Amino acid sequence: MKRPLRGLRGRLLIAFVLLTAVATLTTGALTLREARIAVLQQSQDTVIKRLRAHVDGLAPGIAYPPTQSDLAWVAQEVAAAEPAQNWRVLATYRGLRATSRPQDTFTELTADMRSAVGSRRAAVFQRVKADGRSSLVVGLPVTFSEPAERPASGVAVFLTVPQTGEQGYVDALVTAIGRAVVPALGLAVLLALLAARGVLRPVRELRRATRSIAEGHLDTRLAVNGSDELADLSHTFNETAAALEESVAELRRMEARARRFVADVSHELRTPLAAMSAVTDVLDEDADRLDPDTAMAVRLISGETVKLARLVGDLMEISRFDAGAAGLQLDDLDLAESLRRTLAARGWQDTVDTLLPGPGELRGRVDPRRLDVAVANLVGNALRHGACPVQLRLHAREMPDAPADRVWAVIEVTDSGPGIPADVLPHVFDRFYKSDTARTRSEGSGLGLSITAQNVRLHGGTVRAANRAEGGGAESGGAVFTVEIPLGREEPEEKEEPEEKGVQET
Repeated sequence: MKRPLRGLRGRLLIAFVLLTAVATLTTGALTLREARIAVLQQSQDTVIKRLRAHVDGLAPGIAYPPTQSDLAWVAQEVAAAEPAQNWRVLATYRGLRATSRPQDTFTELTADMRSAVGSRRAAVFQRVKADGRSSLVVGLPVTFSEPAERPASGVAVFLTVPQTGEQGYVDALVTAIGRAVVPALGLAVLLALLAARGVLRPVRELRRATRSIAEGHLDTRLAVNGSDELADLSHTFNETAAALEESVAELRRMEARARRFVADVSHELRTPLAAMSAVTDVLDEDADRLDPDTAMAVRLISGETVKLARLVGDLMEISRFDAGAAGLQLDDLDLAESLRRTLAARGWQDTVDTLLPGPGELRGRVDPRRLDVAVANLVGNALRHGACPVQLRLHAREMPDAPADRVWAVIEVTDSGPGIPADVLPHVFDRFYKSDTARTRSEGSGLGLSITAQNVRLHGGTVRAANRAEGGGAESGGAVFTVEIPLGREEPEEKEEPEEKGVQET
């Protein structure tokens, strides 16, 4: 099962969502940072400006050196100047200190802050957070108005201002940015779906067209819309499909001409071969009364004529298969009796060992002629290329994946020859295949096993070749050919063989 997120649509959707999320979060973070800095900077500048104005107004009234009461007066006056801002003020001079609020420990003030105020002439500020609350701490040294360099008096004023309002502004901004992420992600999903639809529509059309061509519909074409890369791809696909259709059509025409040529040649050879066979039969009867050289020539011609007649018959049979004109003429048979007739018709009943069921034990609807040809080719192949004893066996078998009411007839032809080499086994049913490339002539036509395979497939069965496991494998065990044909209520479809020029029964 295909995972939804593994497809192109899922990847586009994820990419759009991630891109939007990253862009939104980055923009929000930068906006929050700049807004926070602006808010705090404005608050800080305002506090420092007001503190400086208040301290500069009080500085002329401070006695020097100041006493504890002077420092307390300064702290009280600065805090009273901004009652709405909830200022907390600390005034120091060397070891003396006074706060605007009694017992105020002013824990926000750090040693670094004290040191910075003591060594500078300008205001120093620091933001601190304590108990979850943010505060601004400002330190300002008090300087003399004379001389011009404004020397420090040693008096320092420290101010702590809670930044609850500013923090509220920042929190509201964070909440607003967080709320903006949700619709942004929803918009990203919508845009991703629209973009995926626009991209995937031609891709889906291309997939359907490719599948249609794979199923044999070579006239399939795509509609070309626009001038982008996908339109170029559709145009290239159409050109490729047109070239493929033309190539396949030409190949089919060539194949049809080749089949017609073989059928016509085979058909035209039948008449002269019939005459030659009649003449050679007559000559064979008189061969014993001829001189040895003439008798040898007559027998040679007779044998070659028989081979040529068999080859022509096989070629005509192959041409039927290639033309799709081969069909089945089904009849209800006793399969064991049919196999016995096959052996008897060729004089093999004393040469081939049989292991067949009794009369009437295994019946089925098969094509008698095609079954006869298939069995005869297998037995003849075993006699020519194997070694005696050759055994023909017939039995029934229920296939594991077949319906319970369907029985398969299994025909096995076994010889005791050297077996089939491993490199030859995959090719034994190929046309004109010879395991020995130096053997240019043989008794058979090279088409018998191929015709056997075609006849078995017409019945809906299978045929395979192997070497017997016992006796040492291919070196000494012999070859075994197995034919499996389905029998039962699911019968192969009967098909009339149409008459075709150059194709006749042999």
